[in-house]
Amino acid sequence: MSLINHEELIRQLKSGELTSLDEITNEFKNILKEVIQTASQEELTAHLGYDKNKESTNSNYRNGYNEKTIKSKYGNIDVSIPRDRDSTFEPQLVKKREVLLDGSEDLILSLYTKGMSVRDIQSHLEDLYGYELSEQTISNITSKIIEKANEWQNRPLDSIYPIIFMDATVLKIRVDRVVKNVAAYIMLGVTLEGKKEIIGIWIGENETSKYWLTVLNDIQKRGVQDVLIFAIDGLNGFNEAIKAVYPKADIQRCIVHQIRSSLKFVSWKDRKEVAKDLKSVYSALNEEDAQLALTEFNDIWGKKYPNITMSWTNHWLE
Repeated sequence: MSLINHEELIRQLKSGELTSLDEITNEFKNILKEVIQTASQEELTAHLGYDKNKESTNSNYRNGYNEKTIKSKYGNIDVSIPRDRDSTFEPQLVKKREVLLDGSEDLILSLYTKGMSVRDIQSHLEDLYGYELSEQTISNITSKIIEKANEWQNRPLDSIYPIIFMDATVLKIRVDRVVKNVAAYIMLGVTLEGKKEIIGIWIGENETSKYWLTVLNDIQKRGVQDVLIFAIDGLNGFNEAIKAVYPKADIQRCIVHQIRSSLKFVSWKDRKEVAKDLKSVYSALNEEDAQLALTEFNDIWGKKYPNITMSWTNHWLE
């Protein structure tokens, strides 16, 4: 398919062939790998007492890497953990013989989100390490992680993206010294070559058009000059911000989000049948058939789940 074919893109979005969920987990795994390897390098520096490529009187020195596979909720991650000549180095973030990230994924991912303060990042690392490392070592790891995160957050982007999705996930992270569930907004771009990449991750509260304007101005400064389609999930104020920064872009409600929203309050015993009847709406050959299918859906489910038909009607033009 040609990614620049506008009508084809819209058709695939409406049919659910293009979704925002594919390949996000691969990007998450890359971030987890980067943080684990960066932190482990700093741990070894603290253990040896001198920086890499610096002279030292210490007879112990860096001696390559141990390759290991770690299991996470996003899948397996291959990492390279540094080792020392005397084999006295005991990594703490991922200990020797440990192959499972025990629920620390959210804390690690949060280190790369925009909206985290230096104090929050240091607090997260203290949570990850407990009392295993000195305050100075934690401070050094914080500095290195922030350096890597800033590089990732501010890296140059493509000038044109045929599609940009905005998805949301919930991370359990520390904000202002309080651990709570926070919505992290993930912007995923589809390049002209068809590759999917995470453009950025943002956390924030009380999102408004002003907030989203800041986000879109940020990606524009990083090189994004044109976007054909934004696929979003009805985020408050986002439409207005898109029209201000990318006035020529189409705004398309993501079909996956629409289906997910429709099924949210459907009882478990009805879910399979409701989903099957909804498919006749979004997979219809044309708009006339889709409207007819929605009418038939309402005849069957309208009394029991009136909000579903109302939602599809309200967002029909999107």
